[in-house]
Amino acid sequence: MLQKIWTKIKNLPEPTLLLVLSLVIGLFSGLAAVMLKLFIQFIKDLLTTHVSLPAESLAYFLLPGLGMLLTLLFVKYFVKDNISHGVTRVLESISCNKSLIKGHNCYTSIISSAMTIGFGGSVGAEAPIVYTGAAIGSNVGRKLGMNYRSVTLLVCCGAAAAIAGIFKAPLAGVLFCFEILLFNLTLGSIIPLLTASITATAVSSLIMGGDVSFASSPVPFLLANIPYYLVLGVTCGFVSLFFTRMTLFLEGRIQRIKNEYSRWALSAVALGLLIMLFPPLYGEGYGSLTALLNNNVEGAVDSLIYGALSNSFWFIPVFFTFVLLLKVVAMSFTNAGGGVGGTFGPTLFMGGVLGFVLARVLNLSGISVLPESNFALVGMAGLMAGVMQAPLTAIFLIAELTGGYQLLMPLIITAVCSFVTVRNFEPYSIYTKRLAKEGKLLTHDSDQAVLTLLKTSEIIENNFLPISPHSCLEDLIQVVEESKRNLFPVIDEEGRLQGMVTLDDIRPIMFRKELYHSVYVYELMHRPLDYVFVDERMESVMHKFERSGAWNLPVLDNESKYLGFVSKSRIFSAYREQLSQVSHE
Repeated sequence: MLQKIWTKIKNLPEPTLLLVLSLVIGLFSGLAAVMLKLFIQFIKDLLTTHVSLPAESLAYFLLPGLGMLLTLLFVKYFVKDNISHGVTRVLESISCNKSLIKGHNCYTSIISSAMTIGFGGSVGAEAPIVYTGAAIGSNVGRKLGMNYRSVTLLVCCGAAAAIAGIFKAPLAGVLFCFEILLFNLTLGSIIPLLTASITATAVSSLIMGGDVSFASSPVPFLLANIPYYLVLGVTCGFVSLFFTRMTLFLEGRIQRIKNEYSRWALSAVALGLLIMLFPPLYGEGYGSLTALLNNNVEGAVDSLIYGALSNSFWFIPVFFTFVLLLKVVAMSFTNAGGGVGGTFGPTLFMGGVLGFVLARVLNLSGISVLPESNFALVGMAGLMAGVMQAPLTAIFLIAELTGGYQLLMPLIITAVCSFVTVRNFEPYSIYTKRLAKEGKLLTHDSDQAVLTLLKTSEIIENNFLPISPHSCLEDLIQVVEESKRNLFPVIDEEGRLQGMVTLDDIRPIMFRKELYHSVYVYELMHRPLDYVFVDERMESVMHKFERSGAWNLPVLDNESKYLGFVSKSRIFSAYREQLSQVSHE
């Protein structure tokens, strides 16, 4: 029975099949998002209920390091694969691995990130769940034997559904794929992406409730505050630059410690000390962020060690300025020390803190009277737009997360200013910069640029030995002996391509000497699946390869005379060479 259903599904027309699969992927990705959130909460509750320590500060010091160690051991001895930086891994699979992601990623990122965050690691759960959703989509496509384009679409469906499921934000999930995964959206691909996102949102809402992820109490937007939102946007841009470069710098330096247990010990101690001094750095920090969004500043501080100092007017902005700057450090120690988590959550947290600090400083200085909760909310979008270089995702995600659609104008102003500011200094997002350094970056913009730079005339291979259509089999065998290739163009006296012969074409008869003088090349040759012209655009050439399924296509000049062949492998090699140059400019 199941076999019949499976056969019917596989035989569906491709658009219908993709729609059905997007529904399935949305369902499982939504369940995965819910599972991760529940797993994190379960670990937090378990530790709160059953762990008895002399002081709360001691728990802050010990637990994050313990979670990192458990994650390190789980990844080293069970997973045996690199599962950190989930969004970057998804981009890498799309650009370098035909969108294929290993099956274990459907669950290992959930387990490892839940242990890291549940014990207090200062990272986010969003990147691991994106990796999980993308892995679900990839493995569904692989099981059905789908082509690269379809598998890539399913990967994006899984990623979009993961974002939608964990945040209950379907539109943000689709925009995330468009801006961050940079998948070439068409009308045919938007429908599966929307289907997956809405399905995951519905699943998450049914299980977890329909409330927004960050309950907030924004006040009405005033046009008079636009200059301050412009200032917030520019500030977010510079803090985004600090976030990206400091993260890569710190993780790179910590990774230089070769012994992983020494690396863990250093990171655990450093992270524990940071969290003892600044408790909002514990875990994702969403509790403190929600408190700021609702003007509960005392609840956001969550620290008893400062005593009477905390009653000072300027203590709060100074305290949260340190929290803002040190969140990057805490996140880097968590990831480099063996934890598994992403930068998505820290970006939201830092953006909210930045918006609050700016508004509080301006209020205390008497320059203006600004709604601090509004600036915290808008700051989330500003920093996300800068760090991820995804302004649309930032705008609509924050609006969906907080229910703050009445602040759409300041969200747009701040996000755009942040994006424009950071782009003047850094062309890559936190996700793409790692791949750019390795020459593996395949994004929408770079792809188009590199294809434009590549010239067909520069990648022609002409070491194929030609043969005349009137030559006999014996002559062809002699050419085979002299050639290092298994493909032989058939050329007439005027240099025009008549066809081609492959080694497979003659393999059954190549040792039958009685046929050497009775079989001719024109009887063995066949026409190429397609042709390429010397001045043809590379985008068109790639389309011909995709349409024909060939690995080699003949190249003709403007008079239709044979020049050589262009191969997929040569194109990929030239692409990577050019991409490496572009990525290091």
